[in-house]
Amino acid sequence: MTTGDRVVAIAEGFLGTPYRHQGATKGIGCDCIGLIRGIWRELYGEEPEAVPPYAPDWAERSGEERLLAAGMRLFGSPIPPSEMAAGDLLLFRWRVGCAAKHAGILTGPQHFIHAYEQGSVIRSVLVPSWRRRIAAVHRFPDRLDA
Repeated sequence: MTTGDRVVAIAEGFLGTPYRHQGATKGIGCDCIGLIRGIWRELYGEEPEAVPPYAPDWAERSGEERLLAAGMRLFGSPIPPSEMAAGDLLLFRWRVGCAAKHAGILTGPQHFIHAYEQGSVIRSVLVPSWRRRIAAVHRFPDRLDA
């Protein structure tokens, strides 16, 4: 089984988990950052990094590209969207000029899994309006270097 296959299987295990701001626990509650943290923990056995408390409007208030910076720290350089594959991390920005603030996992050419605010972790169709909002695509490393 490839790392991408494992990521998709873990993400599918989160389906139906209620949305909880700052949560990161399968079946209990998570937000989009918590979904990625939970997948990372299941893959590698540890938290990716300490995440300080954040407000729901953290991206709008700071304007800093914190999510993109975390993607670079943890995953390395982004890959071109034309090369994205199942299991890849998708980072989204709501509007041009705004910081990226949403994340999901690509599960196939047309679908992704993400934590839907005021709902739960769901599978959505990667329609053109979502595709236009992709700010970065990252691939989970096959292993963590010790």
